[in-house]
Amino acid sequence: MKEISYDELKGLAKDSYQLIDIRDEGLTAFGMIPEAIHIFFEDLENSEKLQAIPKEKKLIFYCEMGRKTKEIDDTAEYLNGRECYSLENGYVGYVRASMLSDEDKEEKRKKAEKSIQKTFHKRLFSPFAKACKKYRLIEEGDHIAVCISGGKDSMLMAKLFQEIKRHRQMNFDLTFLVMDPGYNSENRALIESNAEALGIPITIFESTIFDAVDTIEKSPCYLCARMRRGYLYSQAKELGCNKIALGHHYDDVIETILMGMLYGAQIQTMMPKLHSTNFEGMELIRPLYFVREEDICAWRDYNELHFLQCACHFTDTCTTCHEDGTTSSKRLDTKKLIAELKKTNPFVESNIFNSMENVNLDTVIEYKKDGIRHNFLDEY
Repeated sequence: MKEISYDELKGLAKDSYQLIDIRDEGLTAFGMIPEAIHIFFEDLENSEKLQAIPKEKKLIFYCEMGRKTKEIDDTAEYLNGRECYSLENGYVGYVRASMLSDEDKEEKRKKAEKSIQKTFHKRLFSPFAKACKKYRLIEEGDHIAVCISGGKDSMLMAKLFQEIKRHRQMNFDLTFLVMDPGYNSENRALIESNAEALGIPITIFESTIFDAVDTIEKSPCYLCARMRRGYLYSQAKELGCNKIALGHHYDDVIETILMGMLYGAQIQTMMPKLHSTNFEGMELIRPLYFVREEDICAWRDYNELHFLQCACHFTDTCTTCHEDGTTSSKRLDTKKLIAELKKTNPFVESNIFNSMENVNLDTVIEYKKDGIRHNFLDEY
C-alpha cells in the first residue's frame, strides 16, 4: 500500500478522503486523529462502516506507528479498487506533527492551568487533594519525585502537584523526573515539548532499559516496568527525594482488583502508598487514586493536548506497561467487563473500589500477612 505523509494529507481537501483508525480500543481510548472513524483491523473485511464511505473518497488508514497498515492488501475485494493509502508513521507521526511553536506554548499552559482551577476543579483537583489528605500522601518536609512518563496521567499529575503547592498549606519540594529508557529522538522531543508547553520543569536522566529487555521474548513489558521503577527509586533518592509519585488512577485500581481475582486467583489492590522494599526510607504514592480516567481524558481533549501512550519500540499494540504482568488485552477486557456490568448496576465501580475497605476476615478462609499464611482453622 502506498504511503502518504501527514504534510501531504494536510494538503488534501477534507471532503476528498476518509481517515480510518485500525488500532485496538486500548489505543484509540488515548486519542484519535480528528474526523477519523474507527474500524478494528480484523473487522475491515466485513465492515459496514467501510462500505458506507462514498466510493469517490480516498481511504487513508493509520495504526500506531505505520507498520500494521502496510499489511493491508489494497487489491482486496472488500476495498472495491478504491484509492487507498497508509499514513506514514501512523498516529505517532500525527502527534509529533502537533508539537507547538514557542508562541503557542504560553497560551497552552495558561489554558491548562485555568481549566484545573475552574472547569475541572471538582473532577480533578478535588479528588487529588482528597487522596493526598486521606492517605497522608504529602507531608511536611517531603521531597517528592513526580515521575513523568509523557502520557496523559503523569502530565496531569504534575500539573495537580503544581496547583496544590500553590495553595501553600504545607512545605514540600517537587522534582519532575523523566526517565529516558531509550526513546528515539522524536519521542523524547515530544515529551520535552509537552512539558515545556505545560510549564513543567522536568529533570531527565537516561537509562538503557530498552536495550536490556530488547531480546527478552517472555513478558518484556513486565520486566521493563519493574526495571523502570528501580531506576526511578534510585535516581530519586540520589536527588534527595523521599517519595516517588506515580500516575495510577481510580480506574487502574478497580481494574487491578478485578484482574487479580479473574486472572491471578487472589484478592489484592493497588495501594495508595507503600514503603519501598529495596530503597530504605523511600515511599511510593499514587495521588490520582480518586481521579477517574474519563475526567483525565476530558481535560486532555478540552486543552487539545496530544500525548504518546507508549513510546517503546517493541510493538504497535502496547497500550500500557503494567508491572503486575498483565497484558493490555487483559486490562481492556476487564475494562469492557466493568462497563457491561455498569449497564445494570450503576454502582459497580464504586462497589469494587470500596470492597477493599470492607474486608471481613471472619469470612475469609485464608489470608497472607507479611508473607505468612493464616487459615481460619487456626482460631476456629
